[in-house]
Amino acid sequence: MAQDIVTRFAPSPTGFLHIGGARTALFNWLFAKHAGGKMLLRIEDTDRARSTQEAVDALMDGLGWLGLDWDGEPISQFSRVDRHRQVVDQMLADGTAYRCYCSPEEVDAMREKARAEGRPPRYDGTWRDRDASEAPEGVDPVIRLKAPKEGETVVDDMVQGRVVIPNKDLDDFVLMRSDGTPTYMLAVVVDDHDMGITHIIRGVDHLTNAARQTLIFNALGWTVPAMAHIPLIHGPDGAKLSKRHGATGAEAYRAMGYLPQAMRNYLARLGWSHGDEEIMSLDDMIKWFGMDAVGQSAARFDFKKLENLNGHYMRATDDAELLGHWKVYLAHAENGASVLDWLAGSENETVALAALPGLKERAKTLVELTESASYLWRQRPLDTDEKAQKILNDDARVILGELHNVLTDVMDWTAESLESSVKAYAEEKELKLGKVAQPLRAALTGRGTSPGIYDVLVALGREESLGRIKDQSS
Repeated sequence: MAQDIVTRFAPSPTGFLHIGGARTALFNWLFAKHAGGKMLLRIEDTDRARSTQEAVDALMDGLGWLGLDWDGEPISQFSRVDRHRQVVDQMLADGTAYRCYCSPEEVDAMREKARAEGRPPRYDGTWRDRDASEAPEGVDPVIRLKAPKEGETVVDDMVQGRVVIPNKDLDDFVLMRSDGTPTYMLAVVVDDHDMGITHIIRGVDHLTNAARQTLIFNALGWTVPAMAHIPLIHGPDGAKLSKRHGATGAEAYRAMGYLPQAMRNYLARLGWSHGDEEIMSLDDMIKWFGMDAVGQSAARFDFKKLENLNGHYMRATDDAELLGHWKVYLAHAENGASVLDWLAGSENETVALAALPGLKERAKTLVELTESASYLWRQRPLDTDEKAQKILNDDARVILGELHNVLTDVMDWTAESLESSVKAYAEEKELKLGKVAQPLRAALTGRGTSPGIYDVLVALGREESLGRIKDQSS
């Protein structure tokens, strides 16, 4: 039944949510939501040296920013070690696992010998059928799976198709280390079974694990979940996405000024499609998502396409909602605290909301929006950039002095009234509108480029606008 579908996102806490992991989480989330099922969160934190609470918090923070919630409480894999040991004891009792007393050096020698003879470097089963009485004293054994030697293991993958691995290529791999800690291979199987996972959706780099994990499921007599191994994300050059391509963590994209809805849309389209649809609402993605439309080829991350998509969402997002996203960005941006302090001031949030319609039309990211909006909180007298300084020559300052007088008489401080007055002045003086607008822009913002000049006048208000114009007039 559809409501019985349970997926999981099972990251290792490394200090951030990798963008590939974010896409995996999104696919699991969409698949579960589409079916009316659940997505669980399991933190694979058995590597205690790397698994700090700060790293776990960073993962959850990234998922939260993307709007990907999970069902129930997050599950710590490390907290389940006793259960993993219990399962290994059961396998020893059932004869599907055995103790191996070979030293690491002996195992390395077996593998080197196999390579020299042109065989795959495998453990040779030395302790597979030996009696426990032969065990050397003082040696803590590892526990190995007694894997089938004949036949083949089949993974019917929802993305990669039917994958067949000869069992002779799968050796008796380790389930539990000599110190009593479970291996990743065992822990994943036990956790997926106990959590009731019906569908495992993860990166194709885990496909080699699928056959070994299938062997463990079979040895325990448990149902193997359906599997889907999705393509990796590559950089623009076709190589696996890495730090040299730029940001790899979700938190970095937040700091670069991208909106979570744009990231969700973009990540969904990396390896999955629905016809020619490029822009999809969250409801659309949930309605349309299915593993049958996930391709096998690696997806290339196109930063320009992401930027353009983000620009679309900037323009389409309601101003109040966009202000909320802007505050989240500022909380994580360098020098964002000072802008947040300004926004907290009396009436300033209203000023920002009034300016947003003009600001968002020209910005593709919240970084660009912040730069464009900076005229709002600059203090008089304004510092001016090089382009503005060139604009503010003697002729421009004369124009500004005359404009100050014209605008002082405008009582209805609206974009329409202001535009009418400025255009009337330009016609009276037989000046092109640009000759008037450029000095006005430089005086009001201190920059050579800005949002629409009438939007700027309205956002700043009558008193501040006239004051800035007067500062630069002759």
